[in-house]
Amino acid sequence: MAKIAAVIVAAGRGTRAGDPDLAKQFRPIGGQSALRRCLARFAGCGLIHAIQPVIRAGDEGPYREAAEGLSLRGPVHGGDTRQASVRAGLEALAGEQPDIVLIHDAARPFASNDLIARAIAAAPETGAAIPGLAVTDTIKAVDRHGHVGETLDRSTLRAVQTPQAFAFAPILEAHRRAAREGRNDFTDDAALAEWVGMQVRVFEGESGNIKITHAEDFMRAEAMDWAALSDVRTGTGIDVHAFGPGDHVWLGGLKIPHSQTLTGHSDADVGLHALTDALLGALADGDIGSHFPPSDPQWKGAASDRFLKFACDRVAERGGRIAHLDLTIVCEAPKIGPHRDAMRQSIARIAGIAVDRVAVKATTSEQLGFTGRREGIAAYATATIRLPWS
Repeated sequence: MAKIAAVIVAAGRGTRAGDPDLAKQFRPIGGQSALRRCLARFAGCGLIHAIQPVIRAGDEGPYREAAEGLSLRGPVHGGDTRQASVRAGLEALAGEQPDIVLIHDAARPFASNDLIARAIAAAPETGAAIPGLAVTDTIKAVDRHGHVGETLDRSTLRAVQTPQAFAFAPILEAHRRAAREGRNDFTDDAALAEWVGMQVRVFEGESGNIKITHAEDFMRAEAMDWAALSDVRTGTGIDVHAFGPGDHVWLGGLKIPHSQTLTGHSDADVGLHALTDALLGALADGDIGSHFPPSDPQWKGAASDRFLKFACDRVAERGGRIAHLDLTIVCEAPKIGPHRDAMRQSIARIAGIAVDRVAVKATTSEQLGFTGRREGIAAYATATIRLPWS
């Protein structure tokens, strides 16, 4: 069986993407960096034996966050050009001696498992295979004055993507030869392979395998990410806790001074408990009591942000995203209004979503019922999530 390796090139700065302080491969798309998406995709492919990331010196911190929990080789530092960075990755794999190597840009975070499999399957035919898309627009060659020189036959043209797949030994030698001869002007690895006489085969690429280059590409990527999550679900949660002696209450992850406290096995944060149940309900994954039973002493006095974070992680594990969280708190006191925005920020931080996706409202029960008698607080929550359709 062929031994397959992959080089993930993530050593560029991506200044055209509009953020001078954070390279584009570390910027988030749907809560995950572009690099994390790439690394996770290749790490989850059972056909690949070794994954070699290439990063820029100084990017070790954001790289560690992107690579957390994934089975990867230690990163190596890239060079001043993409070509130099690819060669650094190939040299790092030389001791592994893989049969085939895939070379992929971290700026393409949406490569699918099918595309990776097609790349691996296409490589053995000639030792070099690249994904390409047929060009649908009319293409014209122009001179330096902007005058049309000729109209090209688009039937012979392809827009080329990554991952590009090569027999390992020949592509490594091609990179070494280019370095020896001072050639550093190749725009992709296929061009370098052509230069040394390799026959490059083109296989079908993917329209969704976009390259993140400019700021507007991130907006397109976000839209693509949401569009892929077509299973929209809503869950509701309700929680109630009684008052007891004390000097504060926990609400929405905040410690709020009050003449009483809420009693319960944990910190009795009714807001976070209701939100936790709403998310678990949207997932059809039990309720807070089934995951954190009050009979279990380890949850005695536990901070409820742990419960909400658990539910949010369950959404992420299903490949989903939280679209909106809506919390209503019912009580006569304390006053919620002065703390509303801080609660929204607290919930957004725990859930890992933007604060404009969190609503916190408050009302009284007009002195009716147990809340009207100031015996406790109730909370009602709704969670909207989006999952991949299955």
